[in-house]
Amino acid sequence: MTSYEHSAAPYAPYDAVVLAGGGARRLGGADKPGVRVGGRALLDRVLAACADARTTVVVADPRPTSRPVRWAREDPPGAGPVAALDAGLRRTGADDVLVLSADLPFLAAPTVRRLLETLRSGGAEGALLTDADGRDQPLVAAYRTAALRRELAALAAAAGNLTGLPLRRLTAGLDLTRVPDPVASFDCDTWDDIATARTRIREHGHVLDEWISAAKDELGLDLDVDIKVLLDLARDAAHGVARPAAPLTTFLVGYAAARAGGGPEAVAEAARKAAALAQRWAAEAEQEKAGKPEKAEGSEKDSGAGAPGPDAG
Repeated sequence: MTSYEHSAAPYAPYDAVVLAGGGARRLGGADKPGVRVGGRALLDRVLAACADARTTVVVADPRPTSRPVRWAREDPPGAGPVAALDAGLRRTGADDVLVLSADLPFLAAPTVRRLLETLRSGGAEGALLTDADGRDQPLVAAYRTAALRRELAALAAAAGNLTGLPLRRLTAGLDLTRVPDPVASFDCDTWDDIATARTRIREHGHVLDEWISAAKDELGLDLDVDIKVLLDLARDAAHGVARPAAPLTTFLVGYAAARAGGGPEAVAEAARKAAALAQRWAAEAEQEKAGKPEKAEGSEKDSGAGAPGPDAG
């Protein structure tokens, strides 16, 4: 298995082609795949969503990415999305291929799974998202690889080459299933779109999930995190011990879980032990405040040792 191939997908393998070489004219020619939303480049956010693809091909000039990928380039560069898709598809081998643009800040793995499941559950040749206005988004879609190759060959034969052809010419010949999703289909074409995306991920209902996802990517972690368990632990440590104990305790829990072999179970067990300790600290503090110190098991007061007996004298 090469560095750009992945074998851990829990279902039939698929490949991914990410188109990342456009001119971004509406962004003033900015490096759109490298624009950061929530601390991560747009391209890296898309790559995280399809991390279990067997092979991922990015059609663009090579650049640093959050995980290994294959690189391809349309000839000539800038020949348009159909030519770029053809260049990427030539480096794939799976029966199904996920086709994505590099400017999808809210695309996530569950949406990728939904597209693949929709494609595989029926007889269609593609499953694509539609946006808030009901418009097709052919660059957020899963396709039968053979169907794409058939249509690309037909277009090339009819037009002489694929340069400058719009995607609708390609998808017009495919039997498609549409999946409405106004969030995952949101793409960033303008600076206003970038501002909207950055605002949304900082909303109360999203910010923690976004932060944890970004932190895991930055640290190279592939781990499901039970946010509630860790927040409860931090609260117990802060209230039962001292406020600085919260970050220190969660760090120690992570370190202990790593030493125990890692994984969600190790994190949960370490968090359980630390939470119980914090609760014992809090209980002692409450007893002290009430002026009722807890009796130690086996103490002389509990056992009566040392107290004069009735016959003492």
